[in-house]
Amino acid sequence: MAALRGPRALLWRWRPNPLRRRSDRLEAWTVLAVWFLALLTGTLAGFSVTRSVEQGLARERVEWRPVTAHLTGHAPGRAAGTERVWAEVRWRAPDGSAHLGQTRVVPGSTAGTPVTVWTDPRGRLVTRPVTEAQAALRAGLIGTLAGAAAAVVPLGCGRLVRDRLERRRLDLWDTEWARVGPQWRWKTG
Repeated sequence: MAALRGPRALLWRWRPNPLRRRSDRLEAWTVLAVWFLALLTGTLAGFSVTRSVEQGLARERVEWRPVTAHLTGHAPGRAAGTERVWAEVRWRAPDGSAHLGQTRVVPGSTAGTPVTVWTDPRGRLVTRPVTEAQAALRAGLIGTLAGAAAAVVPLGCGRLVRDRLERRRLDLWDTEWARVGPQWRWKTG
């Protein structure tokens, strides 16, 4: 096993060797180029997606506003613990128009009870925007997934090229063996 250790074993495709074929050199350069492209593509895609997600979430934090809404009817259930129920609420958008929607409220709340909801610039209901720490985590995770997905493309293409080279190499071996093989029969038989 000692013969397989060290940098000499890792770089065997580039060492001078009389048995090394042109396809071996081509495969070595293909592997190197594929890994370089996968690393470059994954890194660029990951960073650009991370930056895009962070900018979108920062824009939401700036544009989305809390608004006081009022229940239009009695909320179902009884107040017990931290569980919330869906109820219809009414609020006014920044342009003064009235809106209706559903949000989670404390069970048993009466009609007219004020509830804080979050709206976008058009006055539509949205969820509470994420904090900066949550945005950084979300952007990092999405960027990592996007980078990994982008890196798979060059790796898959490289695998196809290597499979094609392997098929060609096996075909050449078959051709050479068909030419050389009959000459050995008289020596072994």
